[in-house]
Amino acid sequence: MKRAPARSLVWRLSVWSALQSLMGLTLVAMGVYLATAWSLSIREQETLEQRQAVVEHLIEEAIANADLVTLRHKLDDFFVSTTGIGLRLELPDGKPLYERAMQGNHGHTRAARFEQRWPLDFQGSIRGALTLDTSLDDSLLERLAAILVVSALGGATLISLTGSVLVRRSLMPVLALSRQIRSIGPAGLHGRLDGIDQPEELQPVVEQFNALLQRLEQAYAQLEAFNADVAHELRTPLAALIGHSEVALSRHRSVQELQEVIGNNLDDLRRLSGIVNDMLFLSKADRGARARRLPLPSVARIVNEVVEFHDAALHEAGLQVRLTGDASGAFDAALLRRGLSNLLANATRYASPGSTVEVDITMPSHDLLQLVVSNTGKDIGREHLPRLFDRFYRVEASREHSDVNHGLGLAIVAAIARMHDGQTFVDSHSGRTSIGLRLPAIAVASSPSRQL
Repeated sequence: MKRAPARSLVWRLSVWSALQSLMGLTLVAMGVYLATAWSLSIREQETLEQRQAVVEHLIEEAIANADLVTLRHKLDDFFVSTTGIGLRLELPDGKPLYERAMQGNHGHTRAARFEQRWPLDFQGSIRGALTLDTSLDDSLLERLAAILVVSALGGATLISLTGSVLVRRSLMPVLALSRQIRSIGPAGLHGRLDGIDQPEELQPVVEQFNALLQRLEQAYAQLEAFNADVAHELRTPLAALIGHSEVALSRHRSVQELQEVIGNNLDDLRRLSGIVNDMLFLSKADRGARARRLPLPSVARIVNEVVEFHDAALHEAGLQVRLTGDASGAFDAALLRRGLSNLLANATRYASPGSTVEVDITMPSHDLLQLVVSNTGKDIGREHLPRLFDRFYRVEASREHSDVNHGLGLAIVAAIARMHDGQTFVDSHSGRTSIGLRLPAIAVASSPSRQL
């Protein structure tokens, strides 16, 4: 479907301003017109009532004197000074008693009818009809309507034009921000928006965008470091594979020698496979994969299974494991095993020979599991603690144990904690390092979970 072209914000605001002002001015004009028409109507009605009162008074005098001739003369004298008024009087038998028409051709009139009892030779009442010429008032209303229409349209046009100028001036800070944003690229993520001259309403936008740039800068730096680490981790086993293969092919080898080369290559391939699988796991976790929570009656049983799996490595390092506590809840048992395995492998790698690795299972609250793996050994510097769960991060710059540790174990532990809506923590002082995770013990989310 073809997308409609975007319309200018200035155009939209100007049009809406014109429409709103036109509606407002139209309402005002209608109010003025109706008020004027109402006032003129009241004046016309009062004029008719006044003239009717005079005519009725003259008729009453004629009745008292029983003199119709005098009535006609008095009516003639009354209408000499009165313009725009017509009168017709009829006797009960329909014959005209008095008639005076309005001068000229008047298309707009207003009438008032009345009756007056006449107690003389004939029975019945004198019927009268007064007509008032309203053409001047109607003409005034027409001119007023034309003036109000022109004024409303002209006012709306003027407001639209001035509003357009005002909107353009008001949007200048936004355009300035747009130019600043356009100048920011991947190589200039360290730059920030200048919000000094921005209005108060745009200050939150500037602050949020600068915070976003800071997060992007950090993420971009981590991505570059991650790419470098991936290249380094993959380069070492690949170089070993190439070197072993070239040496094996450089001269004739016996079957036993070739088997040794293939065995060494297989170890490097397994190392590559482990790195790739761990990276795929972290990638899925970053895309929002969730732990599949199922009732787990005993976390200690999972720990014992993991300890039994690492029994050979613990025996070789001269370590013992002491487990304290137990808990139950809804967890992903497979992910919990993997996280515990990485924590125990990390403790085995750095614990002092002959010491005891402690695994503590506690529940600080009824809905929170805390699992801690502690070992005795060299303290981890405080500058390393915030980055301990980063991918490919190692405390030793020399990458000691890189043949068995590629720096993703604790990153996977952190990912497993996030998949349970939990968190990781680390503490290292006085020759003892404790690394663990806290996981909500109550199952959440009724929607289907994405399983790794």
